[in-house]
Amino acid sequence: MKLSSFGQKFTADAGITSLMDDLGNALASGDDLIMMGGGNPGHIPAVQERFRAILSELATDEAAFRRLIGIYDPPQGEKHFIGALASLLNREYGWGLTADNIALTNGSQAAFFMLFNMFAGDYPDGHRKHVLLPLAPEYIGYADAGISPELFRAVKPEISFTDAHEFKYRVDFDALDITADTGAICVSRPTNPTGNVITDEEMARLEALARTHNVPLIVDGAYGTPFPSLLFVDATPRWNEQIVLCLSLSKFGLPAARTGIVIAAEPIIKALSGINAIMNLATGSFGAMMAEPLVSSGEILKLSREVVCPFYQGKMQRAVAVLHDALADNCRWYVHKPEGAMFLWLWFPGLPISSFELYQRLKSRGVLVVSGHYFFPGLPEDDWRHRHECLRVTYSQDDARVAEGLRIIADEVLKIHAEAG
Repeated sequence: MKLSSFGQKFTADAGITSLMDDLGNALASGDDLIMMGGGNPGHIPAVQERFRAILSELATDEAAFRRLIGIYDPPQGEKHFIGALASLLNREYGWGLTADNIALTNGSQAAFFMLFNMFAGDYPDGHRKHVLLPLAPEYIGYADAGISPELFRAVKPEISFTDAHEFKYRVDFDALDITADTGAICVSRPTNPTGNVITDEEMARLEALARTHNVPLIVDGAYGTPFPSLLFVDATPRWNEQIVLCLSLSKFGLPAARTGIVIAAEPIIKALSGINAIMNLATGSFGAMMAEPLVSSGEILKLSREVVCPFYQGKMQRAVAVLHDALADNCRWYVHKPEGAMFLWLWFPGLPISSFELYQRLKSRGVLVVSGHYFFPGLPEDDWRHRHECLRVTYSQDDARVAEGLRIIADEVLKIHAEAG
């Protein structure tokens, strides 16, 4: 079979493909694997009960049920949800949104594919522009989302040590190089994979740079504020027409509904809606209609802050305690300061093997994690040994299984050091 350049690119090996294959195959096999690789959210009883009640109401309301399954939404997305969301955000934050500032997509991944290729890649005047990632490591799903080659430029972070076995990445503003070939700046907050939360001051500086250079600042808030609020430190919600804010219903508890939300200036939303029409005809209604009652009432914010965030913060604290117990001071290891999301980012300086080899050894022991080397789009392949010394692990699943998995990781790392002498 002969494929076009597009076909070859999007059928080649990719980090996100490997991750999803691992997850899908593991779940389908029935093997008793400890799933600490993907970003599948935990199952929160209070949230699921609310969705069960809403689904029951939709199923018994003839007009609502017809909208749910039998009517195409416009390319911009489900109008009732969009209107309710604009009203909620204006009421809470005074953003001055209209319905023309919001579009829905079939998941955040689709939103980023469209946005990245709208602002970066080949331009009619012959320029090729890139997306600047001001803080590597970044989300695994960005890496292969560009139609044009070399779509990303990334900047190594500053590293500060915040405890005996804890560190934090910070934006190295002195190293940021925004040029005429920068099409957009993009950052996730909290950051997937590290759980880092860029500070309000860092956000303000990035926004000022974006405004000076007249490029959009894309903020991936899939885990962040105002919902699902997987934030363990203070972070102020912010939007204006310089910012393209991307939200999701997945981590609130609807990952299977594939509902991404883009909040941006009207011309961006109009363009995105046009691409939506070409790629998808219409976006799915299910997630928007399930969440609309919670958005209309504002309950989505209350549940995020009082139920969802504490659920993950407690799991994070228990997972970190297991790590300290299992590794103690028996080797060099650090965890990125866990400020949000649902991941621990582990760094083993001087690890005798690569993180990918460690991933394979752990997989053979029944623990699925993700090798850290996938999370550095936009940096040269062999530019930094650090990228081969890290793992991303998820703590969203059952606490006992997470603890077992972390102890196996610790045991394997100590065994590798012992083998190396």
